[in-house]
Amino acid sequence: MTGAYHDHSRARGNRPAAPATNTGPIDFGRRVAVLRLLGGRLSLRFDLRSLVTGVILLLSTAMIGAVSLASGKFPIPLADVFRALHGTAGDNIRMVVVEWRLPRLLLAFLLGAALGLSGAIFQSLTRNPLGSPDIIGFSAGTYTGALAVLLIFSGGYYETAAGALAGGIITAAAVYLLAYHGGAQSFRLIVVGIGISALLGALNAWMIRQADLQVAMSAAIWGAGSLNGLAFEQVWPVLLMLALIVPCLLILARPMRQLELGDDAAMSSGIHANRLRLMLMICGVALTAIVTAAAGPIAFVSLAAPQIARRVTRLAGVALIPSALVGGLLLTTADWAAQHAFGVQLPVGVMTVSIGGLYFLWLLLREARQ
Repeated sequence: MTGAYHDHSRARGNRPAAPATNTGPIDFGRRVAVLRLLGGRLSLRFDLRSLVTGVILLLSTAMIGAVSLASGKFPIPLADVFRALHGTAGDNIRMVVVEWRLPRLLLAFLLGAALGLSGAIFQSLTRNPLGSPDIIGFSAGTYTGALAVLLIFSGGYYETAAGALAGGIITAAAVYLLAYHGGAQSFRLIVVGIGISALLGALNAWMIRQADLQVAMSAAIWGAGSLNGLAFEQVWPVLLMLALIVPCLLILARPMRQLELGDDAAMSSGIHANRLRLMLMICGVALTAIVTAAAGPIAFVSLAAPQIARRVTRLAGVALIPSALVGGLLLTTADWAAQHAFGVQLPVGVMTVSIGGLYFLWLLLREARQ
């Protein structure tokens, strides 16, 4: 009978068993490796998937680089390429591999990494996958500054770099001030940046039309984005600038991720949001200026690299190091294809624009399926 039901466990004074507590490590879904230095006073955390992905990206870049060093009008066996790199090959092979092809390969990787870092910075700041320096006008600003130095002042490499940096900073300041209205929202930054980019594109075309024919042709070829004719004279300044900027970015990486949560959340954790945003923008513009000064404006690498890195690492947001490695791989592959894939040597900017078009097509198809 239901009325005669009696809970004997309660009658005996027993209590329900408490749930077992989990004293082991909490599983957050991502495996990490911890490296402790200085007796545990310094520790570094590495996401294992990102670490493995980075190794794969480096190996892929090394394979493309080896093929690039061996390819050309004067093909060289891979064994002779490795001998040339070790200094045991003949003078002719060493000249072709080390003095002609190696600087171009190094610049392709370094400049691609710089573009990947720049794209990751601006996509993090705007919290939008379209927030790359190509879209929001900063690349056009660096091109305008460099072009003005080339056409008006006939400047050299370092003068062109300074002009590119100045043009990028002025453009970034203009975009930020015009987009600021009680805060700089990502959508407003992108819309204003697209408008500024269109205006600067018209200005660049006008400056080229007003220049002498020979200078205008050189500027137009350089404006397509090309690694032709680059040597170790351009490698060392690029390497030096990256050695100064990259450590600063690694220090700012964690506050940058906190800034993605919004200014209020960042300031509640002790971060000065406006100061951090300004430092990140200067670093991003400087990276874009380095590329523009060395090889001209190279489009779409900074747009595609952070998003590709985010998908292969399956991270919640954009990350700096994976974006740099993907950018280096993209530009190295694009440069090899521009030289050898079509039987005629093309500017690398043509290939990166093609990559960007395919990326946009894939993105549109993916969004349509969802």
